[in-house]
Amino acid sequence: MGQVVGYVRVSAVDQNEARQIAALGSVDRPFSDKVSGRTTDRPQLQELLAYVRDGDVVRVKSPDRLSRSTRDLLELVEKLQGKGAQVEFVDNPSLNTGTPQGEFLLTVLAACAQLELATLRERQAEGIAIAKQNGVYERTLRLTGEQIAQARKRIAADVPKAVVARELGVSRQTLYTALAGEGSYAVSEGDGTVES
Repeated sequence: MGQVVGYVRVSAVDQNEARQIAALGSVDRPFSDKVSGRTTDRPQLQELLAYVRDGDVVRVKSPDRLSRSTRDLLELVEKLQGKGAQVEFVDNPSLNTGTPQGEFLLTVLAACAQLELATLRERQAEGIAIAKQNGVYERTLRLTGEQIAQARKRIAADVPKAVVARELGVSRQTLYTALAGEGSYAVSEGDGTVES
């Protein structure tokens, strides 16, 4: 039999988590964050993810305490289930992963999140196409040719790409795109210049 692991989160240091703790009831191991923002910025949540084992139940007052984003919530639930743990929401038992109804509702939420993402990308692509037609779309490159050359040298010297991207102040994806000469970093035929 696994443990009951509790997680509470408030958005600011001066907020009190007592109401959430009381709602969770008896837990074997509590984790508590006093921070807002992305799931990766929450040290106690990251500790919880490393701590849970097969057979554990992660109990949270409500889904928004675990994550405000549907996609992040589903990703976290999937990670926990991948470790053999179940997730229990005190305020929303219909989403508990240990029930067929909970699995069904989470599947529906995942489908809604996927549809939302696809719709957002479609609208973005349409907006870019219209802006290009009207001659008002110019994508500013985050990296210059000199920075890309410097990045290549650092990577050749066995510096991890994540470190190089951080040093340049760009995402790893931007660095990968620039190094591959794709998207806005594609080289024009014949003149060797980077298109913007």
